Amino acid sequence: MTTESRLRIRRPLAFAGYAALVVAGWLLAVLALTFASPSGKAMAIIGAPEQAMAAVAAADGQVVSAGRFVTIARSDDAHFVARLYAAGARLVLDAEQAGGCSGLPPRKPQNAQAL
Repeated sequence: MTTESRLRIRRPLAFAGYAALVVAGWLLAVLALTFASPSGKAMAIIGAPEQAMAAVAAADGQVVSAGRFVTIARSDDAHFVARLYAAGARLVLDAEQAGGCSGLPPRKPQNAQAL
């Protein structure tokens, strides 16, 4: 194998490694910021809705909305995120930071016509 062919293999692998480090760093930052979120913010619980709703109920929170894989909940408890994890939640993220979720129902477009 020549030096040139080794470089062709190593460059994509190096790029993939750096990309994985960036993604892992971003995820760690988001998870750390979730624990530092003030009370009353919407949290996104990622996972099965039944499990997420049971965790929200056990953590004394309110379900704002639920979908197939994401449940949005909030609580005035300062330790809500820790209580969700203790109740069995798999992944909890600040809903606003994670994907722009506000925890509010979607607004209808102003130009929408009634059918």
